[in-house]
Amino acid sequence: MDLDLTWLLWGLPLAFALGWFASRLDLRQWRMESRQTPKAYFRGLNHLLNEQQDQAIDAFIEAVQGDPDTAELHFALGNLFRRRGDYDRAVRVHEHLLARADLGRKDRDRAQHALALDFLKAGLLDRAESALHKLEGSAFEGEALLALLAICERSRDWPKAQVIAQRLEDAHQGSYSPRLAHYLCEEAELAQKQGDAAEAMLLLGKAVARAPEQARGWLALSTLKAQQGDAAGAIDTLKSLAREAPQGMPLAARPLAELSKAAGRQDEAMQLLRAAQNHAPSLDITEALASLSPDNARAHYLSHLEREPSLVIATRWLSGEKLSDPAAQKQVQAALEGASAPLKRYRCAACGFEARQHFWHCPGCQSWDSYPARRVEEL
Repeated sequence: MDLDLTWLLWGLPLAFALGWFASRLDLRQWRMESRQTPKAYFRGLNHLLNEQQDQAIDAFIEAVQGDPDTAELHFALGNLFRRRGDYDRAVRVHEHLLARADLGRKDRDRAQHALALDFLKAGLLDRAESALHKLEGSAFEGEALLALLAICERSRDWPKAQVIAQRLEDAHQGSYSPRLAHYLCEEAELAQKQGDAAEAMLLLGKAVARAPEQARGWLALSTLKAQQGDAAGAIDTLKSLAREAPQGMPLAARPLAELSKAAGRQDEAMQLLRAAQNHAPSLDITEALASLSPDNARAHYLSHLEREPSLVIATRWLSGEKLSDPAAQKQVQAALEGASAPLKRYRCAACGFEARQHFWHCPGCQSWDSYPARRVEEL
């Protein structure tokens, strides 16, 4: 049978036309999808800038459905879920990214870090710790170590916290000596509670050697020596505090006064407290001076008032003044005591949390050394 070339001549142009038409349909569809995805993306950004997180999440979900292979959209969506507190969905987004075989090393580390943050925000500390350990050797290693350090502090695992803090310091991520000294003091407190005074003494010795400019170690060491009956050693330790960490003298003023009275070293304590008062007047130092010389207490109060106005000290001074009407004096005294009570608190410089006692580790924001040694009235 002879081949009819006429059909071949007609078939080639027809096949070309069909191929061209099909390619135009694919191109048109691609253009439509590429237009829709940026619109959804920019709409999500607009909602995000207007703090409309729910609408932003809906827009980003639409964008991801239009282009499921775009990693950046998944990251944006996962971060939005985490910020809104929807940690389960944030975890699913980032686990989906990690499951993709085509994801590059940089984006994979980024997804691993985001997943660790999801677990951390959700309070799943064990899973967060496991996820953070997988970031060793990556560009996120420094951030991962900081997060691991926060986990150790929350779980009060002080030995592990020391290891991580030392790694950060060795990696030139800043000086962690003050924080390492705090960890040693925390361990010393635990040893004291367990009745191991010798171990506590050893740990506190390491703390003051690690960060002598910190008052906490000296104060704790002095307290421990006093509990063991070594009043002289306790006073000498507070003298070291005055030399190495003078900013902590307001915290040391009362224990110094009490120890010196027990050891008969009032004159030495008075000299030390006067020097501290001349350097930086303090309510606590004034109170300590007044307790060491009760006959001249009102003179100490007046001297403080001449240098710095203080409602707290004015109340103390007035308590020694004899008014003509005892009932009126009692009422005035009670009113002043109530008004000055909030001024005696300590305030965190990081979050503003106020408390009657001084904290080395803020219970509000978990910051270290954020409480000045001075009362609210003196700030």
